[in-house]
Parts: sequence; structure tokens; C-alpha cells
Amino acid sequence: MPYGLTRYQQAESLHFLTFSCYERKPCLTDPVANKIVEEILERTRARHDALIYAYVLMPEHVHILMNEPPKIQVAMFLKAFKQEVSRKLKGARKQFWQTRYFDRNLRGEDSMAEVIRYIHRNPVSRGPVTQPEEYRWSSYCQYATGVPGVVQIESEWLAATRDRAAAKTHSSHETKAR
Repeated sequence: MPYGLTRYQQAESLHFLTFSCYERKPCLTDPVANKIVEEILERTRARHDALIYAYVLMPEHVHILMNEPPKIQVAMFLKAFKQEVSRKLKGARKQFWQTRYFDRNLRGEDSMAEVIRYIHRNPVSRGPVTQPEEYRWSSYCQYATGVPGVVQIESEWLAATRDRAAAKTHSSHETKAR
């Protein structure tokens, strides 16, 4: 994140994060490495109870839209994620990630929808694919269809599934109580 900018770190805050591979080199082109990055993102998300709304792994940078985790700041979440990825993938490289990152706080559902669209269309605008669903290293397909991916995405599908499961559990508890 650039020096001198104010960051708002509050529960329920939405953060649009952008961070790059070291010297913007295309370190995220290998499917095996990208799978590892997704797995580490999911482990970090689960460990810190974060909600991730969208993400994309581009060859030389990453975009994530997430909430402020309840127990740690976004900066610490990102540090934990980047450190684990670096340990697994750095190899002979001097450094895997650029040190700084960009963090844009969002307000309102309109800007959230706009950022999700931007994240999912980034592979299209950058050229590797012509449709968002063709790009493997993004939350687009899970977001659009509800079919689970490696990283659990907070979406309308997931919220509806959780609501149905909670209603079913509540209903079965009432039946047993009778």
C-alpha cells in the first residue's frame, strides 16, 4: 500500500486488494503453482474467518475482494498469505512478492458489484481469454454457478445454501423436541 494513505480497518469493511509478484514478473503461470496459491488462500481464509467475495490470479499480480477479518487486520492476513506462498514457491528467486500492496476500501453494494465485475473480467481485458468462465484461476465460475471451488467464496449462492442448512437444522431440532 502506498505510504501516507489512510486505511480504514473496521469489522465489516470491504477491501479491494491488489498485489504483485516481485518486479511484476509472471510468477503465476504454472498450474501447479497456482493451485498451491489457491490452497494457501483458502487455508488463510479459513484460519482467520475471512470472507472472500472474489479473486483472480493473473500471471504477475493478484486481486482479492474481502472483508476485514474479525480477529486480525487485513495487513496481517495478507502477510500470512504471502509468507506461506513465498515459502512454498520462492525456489531460487530472491523474492516472490512485491512488499507493498494497494488496498481500496469499498462502500456500498454498487461499488462491490463493480469491483467483482472488474476482478472477474481482468483476464478478458488482459487478453488470456475471451470470456471470464474460460479462466481457471478466478472465482468467476464459483460465483456465477455456486459450484464450490478451492477457495470458499462468499456469494448469494453460498448464503442461500447456508440459510437452507440452518433452516433444516432448526427444523430437525424442533421435530426432535416434540
